[in-house]
Amino acid sequence: MFGAQDLVLRDTIFTDGESPLKESSDIRLYGCMFKWKYPLWYAKDIYAKDCTWFEMARAGVWYTERVTVENTQIEAPKNFRRCNGVTLRDVSFPNAAETLWNCQNVVLERVTAKGDYFAMNCADMTVNHLTLYGNYSFDGARNLEIRNARMLSKDAFWNSENVTVYDSFISGEYLGWNSKNLTLVNCTVESLQGMCYIDSLVMKNCKLINTTLSFEYSTVDAEIVGKIDSVFNPSGGRIKADHIEKLILEKDRIDPSKTVIYCRDNLPKGGL
Repeated sequence: MFGAQDLVLRDTIFTDGESPLKESSDIRLYGCMFKWKYPLWYAKDIYAKDCTWFEMARAGVWYTERVTVENTQIEAPKNFRRCNGVTLRDVSFPNAAETLWNCQNVVLERVTAKGDYFAMNCADMTVNHLTLYGNYSFDGARNLEIRNARMLSKDAFWNSENVTVYDSFISGEYLGWNSKNLTLVNCTVESLQGMCYIDSLVMKNCKLINTTLSFEYSTVDAEIVGKIDSVFNPSGGRIKADHIEKLILEKDRIDPSKTVIYCRDNLPKGGL
């Protein structure tokens, strides 16, 4: 079916053959199953619903434009790479290793994924109701908006730019390092050495639970509900919290006068 055009396929099984729909266009798939490698490469205008990618349907959708997948299980790793115009609704990725790499114009709604390096180097992406189990997520992502997510993800948002996260829970060490313009609104964060080495970090109405050595070398505008366990050498800005358990400002490494600290109850332990 190389180069197929304008087809509707129902309850079809693709097995024992690579690249069955390569360079196809205007294809609608209902209840189909992919059991072997590279089923949709260099394709255009693809719609798939109630389908299944089995484990060996690896690298299933690469270099494809305008693809929508709904109510589908994708067991295979390395799916969706260098695609433009990806919409995924009610999709599960139990093995999401190297999934959604270098894609742009991406919409995720009610997606569950387990795997490292999810959505690396993606751009222009909106996400709603994501459940993610996997480290190094969204590395290098640009122009990303996330809402209502639950992420267990070490090193999330590294090297990213223009990322905004609303109403979400994030747990993982070293959150956001080396990023630029990271904004968290109404979020709960649990992170060892989280939010460090960030150029322009904004936090509004957020909770930091068990979060230590935060904000190192970051420029920050943070409004935290509750306490912060420890703050370590921020580069500048403003930090507001109910209480800071330990504040570490080393004059030989940063200029303490560039950061304004507000504590609603009492002064933090530690010193300059």
